[in-house]
Amino acid sequence: MAIGQFGPALEEALKRTGDTREKAGKAIHADASLVGKIAKGSRKATNPVMQAAAEHYDDGQLFLAAAAEVTGGAFVPWLDAADLHRSTTTLKTLEEIEEVEEALQRAPITKRPDQLSPSDRESIKTAIMEQIEAVTALVHNITALCRAYGFSFSGMFKAHREEMREKKYMK
Repeated sequence: MAIGQFGPALEEALKRTGDTREKAGKAIHADASLVGKIAKGSRKATNPVMQAAAEHYDDGQLFLAAAAEVTGGAFVPWLDAADLHRSTTTLKTLEEIEEVEEALQRAPITKRPDQLSPSDRESIKTAIMEQIEAVTALVHNITALCRAYGFSFSGMFKAHREEMREKKYMK
């Protein structure tokens, strides 16, 4: 999601849930007027408001919008012009995973940086971009599946973090 897109994501969450601005305001500890200004883009949401809204609505689109705002756009963009039906996102994810595998197979990652030719560097850059495209597809697919089947977006990531801790990948 591009920088400045938290408001539209919040507005979409309100439409999807049928919540009023008043109800959203109670959930995110803001008044209805502020919710309206954020949704329309005339007021930037603060980090605590973004966090409260993302947690309350527990939707990938809001989490991505908040992350994009906080990181200055260095995160997965929300693809608001794409077909985000769960079957489409699943097929696109599988396609992107295949492309990543092919690009990684071509990338000369066993070479040291000082050994790389310009074409080697381009192969590595291509592999990185393919991975970013795959991450984008994966996160959209996770969001689509969570929405369709009623899974908690944040709950899935919390379970993943716990699994990574149990496997000693995290402290």
